[in-house]
Amino acid sequence: MFARAIVIVLDSVGIGELPDAAQYEDQGSNTLGNIAASVPLNIPTLAAMGMSRLVALQQPPAASPTAAFGRMAERSPGKDSVTGHWELMGIVLDRPFPTFPEGFPQDVIEQFEARIGRKSIGNVVASGTAIIDELGPEHVETGFPIVYTSADSVFQIAAHEGIVPVPQLYEWCEAAYDICVMGMGLGRVIARPFIGLPGSFQRTSNRHDYAMPPIGETLLDRLVAKGHQVTSVGKVSDLFAGRGVSASNPSTDHSREHVPVLLAGNGVKAGADLGTRATFADLGQTLAEMFGVGPIANGTSFLREIMKGS
Repeated sequence: MFARAIVIVLDSVGIGELPDAAQYEDQGSNTLGNIAASVPLNIPTLAAMGMSRLVALQQPPAASPTAAFGRMAERSPGKDSVTGHWELMGIVLDRPFPTFPEGFPQDVIEQFEARIGRKSIGNVVASGTAIIDELGPEHVETGFPIVYTSADSVFQIAAHEGIVPVPQLYEWCEAAYDICVMGMGLGRVIARPFIGLPGSFQRTSNRHDYAMPPIGETLLDRLVAKGHQVTSVGKVSDLFAGRGVSASNPSTDHSREHVPVLLAGNGVKAGADLGTRATFADLGQTLAEMFGVGPIANGTSFLREIMKGS
């Protein structure tokens, strides 16, 4: 039916709060709609594909959408990158990854410092660029790594490449992975190297994510096992701990919102309305049916709804 599928995950295009948004203090979230209300958006292709049918933009809804369209709800609890990407590929979690809005417990920091042989600074919830600006000078002076977290389930370590060589930073991340991911069920550890002088620090492309391996079989695993080529771009491979990926090419607070799903191609029925899908995993289930490797554990395929002639 289809020779290949390209899945593009766009950042910052949530289109309205989920029913449980209040549990995450995300009432009123409508990222793309709120942006469109404040800033003129020139997205004629997305609007024509059906985006304007899903969220209020400044232009009227497309009379005849050029693509199949709908929206998806996240069924897993939580709102971090790992959870969302896993669900897209068929894994629905029954509990969120742990988060630390007050910073990590002191015993965790002490274990980490013992493993790396030096003290750390920070241990707060912070923006990565802001905390580097704030604590970067102290780090450069002392060599103490900057530890911080976010609304995600993540232990982040920032260090200047001229003070802490990148391989050493990666070793520290592996120590944090043992303590926090393997020991506590944290979602991931991230290396955040930077360069520059105080007042002009810049993060580099040597970021590396150390994510918990998927807790079950994903669509990616199934595809690779059946001999299909799965190529990831950016941090996708890291989010799946490299599992189910044939080849990878190197490359912030999230919210609980529906996300748009737009599908186009020679075999896709333009204008097909997919409604609101109950889980991100519907996409994974659709691809599993498309490639003849399904069914996977979660999701309902909408392949028949988007095929021409159906």
